[in-house]
Amino acid sequence: MFAMSWKCWAKVRLSQRWNPEGTRQTCLSTQSGNAPASRPRLAIVVPCYNEVDALRQTAATLVSRLDSLLAGGLVSELSCLCLVDDGSTDGTWELIEELHAADGRVHGLKLTRNFGHQGAVLAGMLECDADAVVTIDADLQDDESCIQEMLQCYRGGHDIVLGVREDRASDSLLKRTTAQGFYRLLRLLGIDVVFNHADYRLLSRRALVELRQYPETNLFLRGIVPLLGLRRATVRYARRPRLAGQSKYPARRMLSLAWEGLTSFSVAPLRMVAGIGFLIALASLAVTIWALTVKLVYDSAVPGWASTVVPLYFLGGVQILCLGVIGEYVGKIYLESKRRPRYAVESRLGARP
Repeated sequence: MFAMSWKCWAKVRLSQRWNPEGTRQTCLSTQSGNAPASRPRLAIVVPCYNEVDALRQTAATLVSRLDSLLAGGLVSELSCLCLVDDGSTDGTWELIEELHAADGRVHGLKLTRNFGHQGAVLAGMLECDADAVVTIDADLQDDESCIQEMLQCYRGGHDIVLGVREDRASDSLLKRTTAQGFYRLLRLLGIDVVFNHADYRLLSRRALVELRQYPETNLFLRGIVPLLGLRRATVRYARRPRLAGQSKYPARRMLSLAWEGLTSFSVAPLRMVAGIGFLIALASLAVTIWALTVKLVYDSAVPGWASTVVPLYFLGGVQILCLGVIGEYVGKIYLESKRRPRYAVESRLGARP
């Protein structure tokens, strides 16, 4: 009797964590993390921002992949493809409506404005009612055939399956060098990230439940997902050239994402600022001792204005740099304290979660 009571209490607690407001009760899978459903309801989430050139072919490829998975008995017939329009301005939503009208398995989610790639990915994952969710970019540079291997890992008891690139041979030397340097820097600062993993991953329903407990506004999913602490696996693949259109991650946005990840998961920059200040204070003390020694021992004033002007400008630049780093963290505190929604849905096509 005690064992039965404990199980009932655990189910109630899990339901409360899934829907803490109590406004909508969603039935969770009765399968545990170690025994997932043999034919899960799969949702393939694709964030879309001005992807009208590539989206038709992308949707056809992914729907065909769903068909093969269904024929192999790996997914439920209720599985779907969810296209998330992240405030596109080129007719992407109209194309999604057309694709949905042609095939009801193609669902659509239109956000009220552009929330950024991470916001669109999060919206698709949290708004889909599925046993497992796979996120993949619309350019299909990530190999969609790996979804089958991801599902096999899921059926083996893994709640998180990460798609990892075999190499970066297709990248330019600059992009390859900066990307690898970024991952090494995050590792050096103690941030748990997986080398060459972007946003191609599978999350189980259990992982999505846990992901809801991370309400931060400053999103860096590559850092948040490992924090869930659930059993995870990796699937390796060769990255392909972009299907069509242009990359939505130019150098400026890549640098912005890198800085977001660095400052969202580590206070090391603040500690570096403190260290720089300490070193400059020591250097200033040494210069002061030297100047006094020259004056008192050798009775000679320190010659030239450079000895005054150069340190002045140097210290001023360092102070501005330190204030900028501190301001970045204060800004993040400001954004998090307002608790604004991370995305807002304007329209839906397909079954509502």
